[in-house]
Amino acid sequence: MKYAIVTFGCRVNQADSISIERQLRSFGGYPVPTDEAELVVINTCSVTATADHGARQIIRRIARTNPSARIVATGCYATRASQDLAKLPKVTDVIANSNKDKMVAQLLLDQSLTTSERFGDGDGACGQTIRPGTAGRTSALLRVQTGCDEACAYCIIPSTRGSGRSMPVASVLAEVDRMADEGFKEAAITGVHLGSYGRDLSPPSSLLELLRSLEHHPSNLLFRMSSLEPMDCIPEIVNLVACSERFAPHFHLPLQNASNRMLQAMRRPYTSGYYQRLVDSIREKLPHAAIGSDFIVGFPGETDVDFETNMSFLRDSPITYLHVFPYSDRPGTAATQLPVKVPGATIRDRGRAIRAIGTQLAARFCKAQIGTVRQALTIDGGNVAVTDNYLKVRIVSSLKENERVNVKILASKETLIGEVIG
Repeated sequence: MKYAIVTFGCRVNQADSISIERQLRSFGGYPVPTDEAELVVINTCSVTATADHGARQIIRRIARTNPSARIVATGCYATRASQDLAKLPKVTDVIANSNKDKMVAQLLLDQSLTTSERFGDGDGACGQTIRPGTAGRTSALLRVQTGCDEACAYCIIPSTRGSGRSMPVASVLAEVDRMADEGFKEAAITGVHLGSYGRDLSPPSSLLELLRSLEHHPSNLLFRMSSLEPMDCIPEIVNLVACSERFAPHFHLPLQNASNRMLQAMRRPYTSGYYQRLVDSIREKLPHAAIGSDFIVGFPGETDVDFETNMSFLRDSPITYLHVFPYSDRPGTAATQLPVKVPGATIRDRGRAIRAIGTQLAARFCKAQIGTVRQALTIDGGNVAVTDNYLKVRIVSSLKENERVNVKILASKETLIGEVIG
């Protein structure tokens, strides 16, 4: 069976897609472009209206270019508004997140698929092995948790992903064993609410306990943490990353807004002062660490004063890159009921201004790294290396993809330029 998978959204969704791909390969499936596939899986996101629009757009395009394909929609948009997707051309199945793990078995048992389509004819079968480079990823995605029990006013994800559910430590370590056997040298630890890891287990555990177990794993994988809520980034985790060679010096800590008034309206359980102290402590202990953040612009009630607070906060921040999201109403969230909506033109203007500061922060960080030597992993056929502190460096070498190297950063032009020194 020829298949294609199109993934929108976060690393958790990307990890889900790789799991789906692993299952499809185990039944003899093999990946092809969307215009050649018999089965196309669209793994949707619904964090913004733009994400919803992107999913609808790609489904319509595939229906035009490959009218014989069976299109299956899953993910957060499919969970939130299944009927919207079911009405789109050539969509035969809409599968909620709660059934995503069983999706492949459900599809293969469907009587509308012939035996040949279900199990393949033996040509091109790839088995269950997922090698570096699958789905364009040289590093592995280690999903240890899904779901969220928080109540942020703008977020639809708790209703599309359900309550927090953690993978037992033994299962996580077994998954790391498999990643190492498959040849991966780096893994990103990910979850919908990563910092809540272990709270639902019996006996309870914690993210810190999991990280300590990963530190002592016998493989040589470098672990990189995905997005971690500020209140969950406790000093012990910062100290562990600072003192251990098993963890990349990279923190992604979503702030969302620097105005305490806005944080309270968003139902975010920290203040901008707390966040400032946190990132300052990381910078003190890890001078070369990457520190990323997320910002929402145009949340209901955001004034010019709130916006200027954001601008002022960021200019003096040790943050090294930003992801900026224009606010959009998500049906079913508390924020949809809030008055004083910010006009769309104002949201776009504010988004451009915040992104411009993000560009300046990234350039400042890149400049500060010139002359340093960083551990890195080669990607893109060996012509680019991603450093432990999350910088892409163009190199000239005869190396293949997925090689661990030391790179000296020489210059910062349109991209960083470096040389391999070992």
